[in-house]
Amino acid sequence: MKRIAFTLLLMMAASMAFAQDNDEKTEVVVLMKSQYDRTKLCRQAACFPSRAARRTYIVETLKAFSEASQYDLRQTLEEMERNGMVESIHSLWMSNALYFSATQSALSSLSGRTDIALISRNIKRQWIPEGEIPSKATDSREITPNITQVNADQVWNLGFKGQGVVVAVVDSGVNYEHEDLADHLWDGGSEFPHHGYDIVNNDDDPMDDKGHGTHCAGTVCGDGTSGSLTGVAPEATLMCVKSINAEGFGGAVNIAGGMEWAVEHGCDVISMSLGMVGAEVADKEILRRTCEAVLDAGIIALVCAGNEGNAFLQLTYPVPNNVRVPASCPPPYLDPDQQVNPGGLSCVMAIGAVNGNDAAADFTSQGPVTWQDSEFGDYAYNPGIGLIRPDVCAPGVNIKSLDYETTNGYCELSGTSQATPCVGGIVALMLSKNPELTPAQICQILEETSVKLTPNKSNITGVGRVDALAAVNAVPACDDVIEVDGHQCRIFPNPSKEDFTIECAGMQLIEVFRMDGRLVKRIQAEGPVHQLKGLMNGTYLVKIATEDGIIVSKVMKL
Repeated sequence: MKRIAFTLLLMMAASMAFAQDNDEKTEVVVLMKSQYDRTKLCRQAACFPSRAARRTYIVETLKAFSEASQYDLRQTLEEMERNGMVESIHSLWMSNALYFSATQSALSSLSGRTDIALISRNIKRQWIPEGEIPSKATDSREITPNITQVNADQVWNLGFKGQGVVVAVVDSGVNYEHEDLADHLWDGGSEFPHHGYDIVNNDDDPMDDKGHGTHCAGTVCGDGTSGSLTGVAPEATLMCVKSINAEGFGGAVNIAGGMEWAVEHGCDVISMSLGMVGAEVADKEILRRTCEAVLDAGIIALVCAGNEGNAFLQLTYPVPNNVRVPASCPPPYLDPDQQVNPGGLSCVMAIGAVNGNDAAADFTSQGPVTWQDSEFGDYAYNPGIGLIRPDVCAPGVNIKSLDYETTNGYCELSGTSQATPCVGGIVALMLSKNPELTPAQICQILEETSVKLTPNKSNITGVGRVDALAAVNAVPACDDVIEVDGHQCRIFPNPSKEDFTIECAGMQLIEVFRMDGRLVKRIQAEGPVHQLKGLMNGTYLVKIATEDGIIVSKVMKL
């Protein structure tokens, strides 16, 4: 109660300075006190046979939990809405929060509720790190140097180019008409015809009106149709999510909403070159809650550390507040160097930037960070101790990628924003080899295979600069034995350049689906062994009906 009252008092004092009368409304975010049992939920989700099935279960369970715990408050808010005291009520099911606009009398009434943990103003802030100003790139045909620096082109020779992996770029939107993206965009069907969603304007058109998101998307999966191959994973599927406006501003609720939308609609990876400096406690808590839920859903997020690392900006944003939120959220795997000061986990890998010589960029933000003054209370800070940020680094200086003002042009940008989608593309390559990798496995592999730049994990460059080839080589192959309730099936080889062999006792029906859900083959099985032939290159879901139940597995044809 004390936390609600104090935050509300400050908020109302600020609002009253501008209020004309008591009917003026303030946009607020409300964090509910009730939180789900993460350990129990993840244990239940582990019973499902695939990452996709586990994600679906987590999403449905969290939405039901949020709806139930918010029910009484929503009834009150809807009554206030009918009386003109509240408007524009929205729910965030990952963080169990609501945001809406309310009069001061409504806020005073809500402050007495025992089911609310925190009420705070939803302040619109600058999310894109400062200093990322595009310049026109030279007109040439090449594989861009950042790709070769991390050895991604050598991974392509192994047959892994991001096929079958959906990467959500949560940013200023994407120019989905750019030729280098147009043939591998997420298919949202008639409901989402523009390959994603605009959280800011609450519509189905996430067209980029700033340029930042298009440039980042090009580093994930630009395929070089117009001349320059800029994408680390040129055959990954791109999901476009717009969470900030044309000026680069938005509230924490926009970012949380963008992550929610991407996970709910089937992304495998989130690349997010966004971050907030000087965040309020409520902003930090809503984003960490969201990032914990994203982890529980089995999704990893690559997030830029920020560009406030130079000496001048460190005067304004000193450590432990130099790294932007949500890059300050903890990773899904704790490096041995972090074990001296452990804490909770989330989906976030924080990404720093290096130049073409693997030297730290002068702008890259520096850790450590702390969460000791939040509801989480972990990663206590003393000079040199806290949560080490970033985790890894990638090329982020003079990066050539897509120009949103054209459908075939390029431009250059520098920043941790440009390093982040490079790592997002590498994760797509890793998931091409093994779609069942967990966020913890991805994080651990990336850290352990990075080119070491310091003896220990550093608060400037993390463990080191990522190496795509080393990371993919370290990824274990898909487990070709699938077991459900003691019943085993085997599909091999997987991935395969030819046919697949399915071995499964009691097999009755085999159905093969594209990743967008379209049925490709339906086969009546005869006997315990079947040769699956004739698939085009790509990733598929194989559904096997047996005497004992249904088994689902993912296969890749190279």
